[in-house]
Amino acid sequence: MKKGRILIALAAAASLASCTAQSPKANLKTDVDSLSYSVGMAQTQGLKEYLVGRMDVDTAYMDEFIKGLNDGAGKTSKKDAAYYAGIQIGQQISNQMIKGINKELFGADSTQTISKENFLAGFIAGTLQKGGKMTMKEAQEYAQKAMETVKAKSMEKTYGANKEAGIKFLANNKSKPGVVTLPNGLQYKVVKQGTGATPTDTTKVKVNYKGTLIDGTEFDSSYKRNEPATFVVNNVIKGWTEALTKMPVGSKWIIYIPQDLAYGARESGVIKPFSTLIFEVELLEIVK
Repeated sequence: MKKGRILIALAAAASLASCTAQSPKANLKTDVDSLSYSVGMAQTQGLKEYLVGRMDVDTAYMDEFIKGLNDGAGKTSKKDAAYYAGIQIGQQISNQMIKGINKELFGADSTQTISKENFLAGFIAGTLQKGGKMTMKEAQEYAQKAMETVKAKSMEKTYGANKEAGIKFLANNKSKPGVVTLPNGLQYKVVKQGTGATPTDTTKVKVNYKGTLIDGTEFDSSYKRNEPATFVVNNVIKGWTEALTKMPVGSKWIIYIPQDLAYGARESGVIKPFSTLIFEVELLEIVK
């Protein structure tokens, strides 16, 4: 073997030794020993993938992981347990929570971020349940509203053109024959007026429908599935609820739904944020 290869082999052996030196040695003298070893190994199925994919562990630092694993397993006091729980949750905050919130608020490609310091301050106050600048209820309500506002502003930068296109479409559409415009902006056109009962918002109904974007792109159709949809009227988007509570059974309408009565800043499949939607809706029956 050449000198260079010898050095490489020695370096590899040293690296392996540094990793395994931290690990307890298996000594399978009894059935219980073998059981212990096999259970330990069986518990690791999928762990490496979890460490890399969910905990952002770099496999180049598995020595450090093993060191932390041994330290954690060797500490059994309540004080130690509390400390290591803090370490684990702190890592989750950095590697998962904050990254996930940033992605949801600002988009996957944005460099914007929430404040880690303020996040931790709120997190700690909530954990200790004292010293907070808000009550838990106030924090939950504020967070929900603020996240919706921030997300909407971020989405509007990217998809604002959809909102403008929808406004223009509805402005032109309202002057067409047979189109009725309601105070909240919802528009509809009666294709066939039924003579049955009219649902309330808590009524379960069966409908056939086809949904399209304003450019004609079809995104859903119960007709194509050959299976009508059944649901409670107030469990769908606001535009549907508004229209269905005005439709007698047997009716067939075309409804034109402004983005704020549809999915708003949310994305749903081919339906991009701030999209105005068009539905052909046939109210078949009220389900008892």
